[in-house]
Amino acid sequence: MSANPHHERDLLLQEARRLRSRQQVPAALATLARLQSLYPGFSRLYQERGHCHVLLRDAPAAIEALREAVRLNPTLPASWDMLEQLYRMSGDPAQAAMAAQNLAILKQLPQELVVANSLFADGDLPLAEDIIRDYLRTDGGNVGALRLLARLCTERNALAEAETLLESAVELALDYEEARFDLAAILLLQQKHQQAWRQTGHLLTHDPSNRDYLKQHCAACIALGDHEPVVDLCEKLLLGPSLSGAEVADLRLWRANALKVTGRQEEAVSDYHASLAARRDYGVAWFSLANLKTYSFTDAEIAQMRNAAGRSGMADMDSIYLCFALGKALEDRGDFAASWEYYERGNSARRRIGRYNMDSAEACAARSKRMFDAAFFSARSGWGVDDPAPIFIIGLPRSGSTLIEQILASHSKVEGTQELVEIGRYASELCGSDPDCDLPLSPEALQRLTAQGARALGERFLAETRAYRRLGRPYFIDKMPNNFWHVGLIHLILPRSTIIDVRREPMACCFSNLKQLFGTTNQEFTYGADDIARYYRVYLDMMRHWDDVLPGRVLRIPYEDVVEDLDSSTRRMLAHVGLPFEPACLAFHQTRRSVRTPSSEQVRQPISREGLTQWRNYAPWLDGLRAGLGDALTRYRN
Repeated sequence: MSANPHHERDLLLQEARRLRSRQQVPAALATLARLQSLYPGFSRLYQERGHCHVLLRDAPAAIEALREAVRLNPTLPASWDMLEQLYRMSGDPAQAAMAAQNLAILKQLPQELVVANSLFADGDLPLAEDIIRDYLRTDGGNVGALRLLARLCTERNALAEAETLLESAVELALDYEEARFDLAAILLLQQKHQQAWRQTGHLLTHDPSNRDYLKQHCAACIALGDHEPVVDLCEKLLLGPSLSGAEVADLRLWRANALKVTGRQEEAVSDYHASLAARRDYGVAWFSLANLKTYSFTDAEIAQMRNAAGRSGMADMDSIYLCFALGKALEDRGDFAASWEYYERGNSARRRIGRYNMDSAEACAARSKRMFDAAFFSARSGWGVDDPAPIFIIGLPRSGSTLIEQILASHSKVEGTQELVEIGRYASELCGSDPDCDLPLSPEALQRLTAQGARALGERFLAETRAYRRLGRPYFIDKMPNNFWHVGLIHLILPRSTIIDVRREPMACCFSNLKQLFGTTNQEFTYGADDIARYYRVYLDMMRHWDDVLPGRVLRIPYEDVVEDLDSSTRRMLAHVGLPFEPACLAFHQTRRSVRTPSSEQVRQPISREGLTQWRNYAPWLDGLRAGLGDALTRYRN
C-alpha cells in the first residue's frame, strides 16, 4: 500500500473526530476551521463539520456543510444519508428524495469502487490506485473501475495507459459517454487530434446540444487546423442560457481566434472586444489584439491595460499577457524604453513559471551529434518511405517560416497545413523525453529501429497527417520549426522529403522571440536573452552537423535574401522541391488560407523590409543578447 501523502491533513481530521466523540464540539469545529484554511478542498472535513452541527442541533448549518461535502465528493454515503434525514426533518421531501437516490446508487456499487472514488476526489491518489487495481484483478470488466483507473493514470501523466483503459471501457460499453468524453480529452493531450475529433463527433451524434461535447469538439477542430466550424460552434454555445461573464469571454476569444486564422480580421477584432466587454481585465484577449500585429490601441485602451497590469492579485498569466500586449502597443507608438520595460517584465514573469533548462538542451544536442554520424546514415541507406510529398520548414521561431510557407502554399501543387507535432511525438516515443527541455532523452534508442520500423513510421506520418490535407495537392508543408532537432529521424523515415532551413540574422531573430509570447508551454527557451542566445548557437551547431553528415540534404534559405530578392529565392525553393515556377508564389499575400501563427496577418500583406532592423530600436537594452550570441553574429552565414 502506498504511503499517505497527506499525513498532516489526516491527523487534523482525526483530532476533530476525537474531540467530537468526547462532546467537545466547539474545539472540534475550531480544528476543522484550521483544517479548512490549509486544505479547503478536502471533502471529509465538511462531512465532519456536518456531524458536529448535528450534535449542536443546528440543521441549517449541518445541511450547508454536508452539501459542500457532496459537491466536492459525490461518493460520500454518510453525507447523503445525513442529508436525507435532515431534509426530511426540515420538511423538504424533494431534496430528501434526491439525497436518498444518490445514496441508493452508491449502495449498488462495489464498495471498493466507492472508496476509491472518494479517495480520488480528495486527492489521495496512490491509495485510490492501489484499491482500484486490486479490485480490477477480480472484476476486470467493470467499466466504472476502468474509467477511474484511467483518471488516476492521467493525474500522474501515464497517458498511454489511460488511453488503453478508456478504449477498453468504451469497447465494453459503447454508450458509456463519460468514458468516451475522457478518451477524447486524453487523445487531445497526446496530440492525437484526428482520433479525438472522431470521438467528439460520436458524442455529438448522441447529444448534439451538450455544451461540454461542443467545447471539446471545438478543441479538436482547432487542433486539426479546421477553424471554419469553430466560428459556428462558438456561436451556438453563445446562445446558451445564463452564461457567466467568464464563459462569454472565453467563447468570444475562441471565435475571434478562428476568425483571425481564416483571414476575417475585422470580425475577429469585434469578437476580441466582445470578450473584453465580458471580462475587462482578460489578459489573453488584450494580447490577442496585440498579436494581430496590425491593431492600433487607443489611449484609453493603453491606460486600461496599464491599470490592470499594475493591479495586485492578478493571475500570473493575465499579468504576463498584459505585459506583452503593452510592449507591442508602446512599441507601435515609438516609446521603446517603456515598451522594453513591459517586454522584460513579461519575459521575467513567464520565465519564473517555466522549467526550460538550456543545459539539458545542450546535452541533448551533444548526444544527437554523437549518435547521428555519417556511418549511421550510410548503414541505413534506402530506408523509409519513398514519397516526396512532405516539405519540412525548420529553423527558429520568428525566423520567417510562416512567410516561406505562405509562398510555397501559393503554388497549385503545395498545401500549407500548420506546425505539426507528429515528428516530435515519434522522437519522444522512441527516445523518451527530457522533462527539462522536451527533447529526446536517449537518441541512442534509434539504433534499435529496423528498416521495417523506419518504413512503418514514415507510413504512419503520411497517414496521421492526412487529416490536415484538405485540398488533395501532391505536396504538403509541416512548418514546425523545432523539427531541426529531428532532421536525422526525418531523413531516416522520409528520405525523399524536402527540408528547408529558414535562417534569420541572429539579433533580429532573437529579439523577435524576446518580444513574442508563445502559447502554453511552447518555445520556453525564448523568455530570456541568455537562453535564446544559447539556443540560437545550439541551432547553428545542429544545422552544421546535419550539413556534415547529410550533405545537400537541407536547403538553407536566408530570410534576408527572401526580403531583398523574392523572385530568386522563390525559384530556388521551388527548384529544390522539384516544382516549376508559378507567379502566384510572388503574390503570396493574396492567397486565402488559414494561418495560425503570430505572423498570420503579416503574410497577408506584401513583403516588407521593416522586420530586418526593428531590433535596432532596442539596441540600448540588447548588449547582453549580443554578448551571448558571440561569434554566431557572423558564423550564421556559413
